[in-house]
Amino acid sequence: MGIVFWLAACVVAFTYAGYPLLMAVRAALGARPVASDPQLPTIDVLLVAHGAAGQVAAKLRNLLALDYPPERLRVTLACDGCNDTEAAARAVDSPRLRVLAFHPRRGKSACIADALPRLDAELVLFTDVRQRIDPGAARLLAAAFADPGVGAASGELVLEADNGYGRGIDAYWRYEKLLRRLETASGSIIGATGALYAARRALVSPPPPGIVLDDMWIPLAIAARGHRIVFVPDALAYDRGAVDSASEEARKRRTLAGNYQLLHRWPALALPGAHPLALRLWGHKWLRLLAPWCLLAMLASNAWLVAAGASELYLAALVLQLAAYALALCARMRPALAAAWLPARLCGAFLSLNFSALLALLDYLRNPDAHLWRTTQLGAASR
Repeated sequence: MGIVFWLAACVVAFTYAGYPLLMAVRAALGARPVASDPQLPTIDVLLVAHGAAGQVAAKLRNLLALDYPPERLRVTLACDGCNDTEAAARAVDSPRLRVLAFHPRRGKSACIADALPRLDAELVLFTDVRQRIDPGAARLLAAAFADPGVGAASGELVLEADNGYGRGIDAYWRYEKLLRRLETASGSIIGATGALYAARRALVSPPPPGIVLDDMWIPLAIAARGHRIVFVPDALAYDRGAVDSASEEARKRRTLAGNYQLLHRWPALALPGAHPLALRLWGHKWLRLLAPWCLLAMLASNAWLVAAGASELYLAALVLQLAAYALALCARMRPALAAAWLPARLCGAFLSLNFSALLALLDYLRNPDAHLWRTTQLGAASR
């Protein structure tokens, strides 16, 4: 049981602290700066939507108003089996807007695959309906492609949180952004922010129908061809943070179930040497799927060791674990506590993330083809 406890503890520690430290060391010893330089390649913005009649007009106007030469940026909206969204989009009168209507509803990745052959600009900029794009984002992303080694560039999603739980999720996002900066500095990130990323059109291959995480599949396919995926932190997209744990967990469970789908559809992503980013995928993604099971193993083995009369070290470890879980549950039940106290926010967000990872496996086993749109508080009508 002592071996189980320490092995599980090491996996959790490496997942959330060791891997970022490893990326920091690699960035310090072998930095790979992005040769960014202002340039204005042609851009096709691709937006896929379903059931977004109340949001799509504002989003299209946001995209058409980006600070980019109008003659070099066009917008294509693919409507996934939704007449209401199509009608709202066609009301936006612009010669730079093209609306494609696909019936019946098949999911986002199928629409991307159908729309891509119609795009011929140098870059494809992918975005979702819900988020507002900063006016300068297109220029900043385009500048990254002055580096010939860059195949895809991801922007940054900024969560505008207005409550305690949302602030806890924002702390997690800050951790994620730091990790993406370190990964970029040492080579490549392992996916993109679906709300805002761009890729060289010549390198973009259609994702398979039914893929939930197209914003990982497309960049990873580009990386498999030897190109970098980089993070451009000043290219911003804005969204509202989750208002409670239930809405955030619904979104997170679908994303994490998408990770299981990636492993199922593309097993080489887990094999070192089979994909250029396989080791980074283990550090950033796959170990996070194992972490909740390791946390359960830590708690169970720790309780067994204490019951068997093990040293006071194990008693202290058990008390710390139980206190952290109690604080997380209090933060979940009392949002005011999370709003007032940083440790409560962090414990609550950590518990929510790992609880979602547990349930995501069950979700995927029950329904491996859950590729159609879902409406959640964070990311409504965006997947």
